[in-house]
Amino acid sequence: MTDPGLIVVGSGPAGVAAADAYRARRPDAPVRIISADGSHPYMRPPLSKDYLRGETDDVGMHPPKWFRERDIEVVLAAPVDHVDARERVVRAGGVTYHYGSLVLATGASPAPLPVPGGERALQLRSLDDAETLRGAARSAATAVVIGAGFIGCEAAASLAMQGVSVTLVAPDDLPQEKRLGAEAGRRLRELVEKTGARYLGGAKVDSVQADSVRLDDGTTLPADLVLAATGVHPNSAVASALGLTLDDSRVVVDEHMSTSVDGIYAAGDVAFAFNGGAGRRLAVEHWQDAEDQGGVAGAAAAGDDATWSGVPGFWTTIGDADVKYHAWGDGYERSKMVEHGDDGFTVWYTAGDGATVGVLTYNADDDYDRGEELITAGEPPPVEMS
Repeated sequence: MTDPGLIVVGSGPAGVAAADAYRARRPDAPVRIISADGSHPYMRPPLSKDYLRGETDDVGMHPPKWFRERDIEVVLAAPVDHVDARERVVRAGGVTYHYGSLVLATGASPAPLPVPGGERALQLRSLDDAETLRGAARSAATAVVIGAGFIGCEAAASLAMQGVSVTLVAPDDLPQEKRLGAEAGRRLRELVEKTGARYLGGAKVDSVQADSVRLDDGTTLPADLVLAATGVHPNSAVASALGLTLDDSRVVVDEHMSTSVDGIYAAGDVAFAFNGGAGRRLAVEHWQDAEDQGGVAGAAAAGDDATWSGVPGFWTTIGDADVKYHAWGDGYERSKMVEHGDDGFTVWYTAGDGATVGVLTYNADDDYDRGEELITAGEPPPVEMS
């Protein structure tokens, strides 16, 4: 009997890593990536940075030759119509495919801006989105970016670096204040403003007009370009139709990325995965963690006893500043900022028992690496948390 092999739904980091890990362990079985996206697998991190600034067009995750050498078929512009878990078939783009194992790496989509005229705002998730935004930036004199998450901060900085007059609007007084604390928020605001962008905190958008954004206090901000960076929601429609166990629209999986249905795995932004190091499930939306989870899913689908246990982490680049973060991601009790002489800083985060649960750094790579070790071990940070 012919081995039906692996089908991966989704061409982001989780999907490509799953296909690669499976292929490394099963050299003769069919491996197929099916994606609704029409572009060959690409890197998303550059889209808000050097791609948006027009400094590169090379955002491919791997060249096409890489997939050919590994005999991984990539099917593009083929949204999934139906999955039959009993018969183990996927119908996508009008074609039916058989599978032995299935990995759902369907990612997430931008949350719409829920205000009148919100549909006028651009979004930034796909390569098509980035191309549209980059084109709009070429003729824009003014821009409003709504949302001060890391994508919003990165994009606002990139637009300002091109000479666009940018206002970054957010409900929090400081960027990421609720997540990272006031001291970190102040430093992030400084990095954003250093690029020439203006940060307007404590502001809520009332509506988006043809050439402006109106705030709820009556302020009107001129805007040739409006970008909504207001979060994402998991693409869980396929998982829901399959009857998989969901939690807040994420697919519940164990440390092997196994779902509640035999032979089906999930990884990346759509997954609510058990992390062996944390001892609980974590919801993460980081590129590296999606790639790590995808590798686990592909290895497990091939029969290996792979598990996800690393500390989640990511880098963000605001202008020319690389800020790095490791954390379990579910809160902290205390934080302490440590300033460094080279304008760098480290913020240490601890739980109630004094264990390190997070570290945020700028120009402090040794602390970033040490922080990962301390978080993994559950040990206190190397500073007094006064």
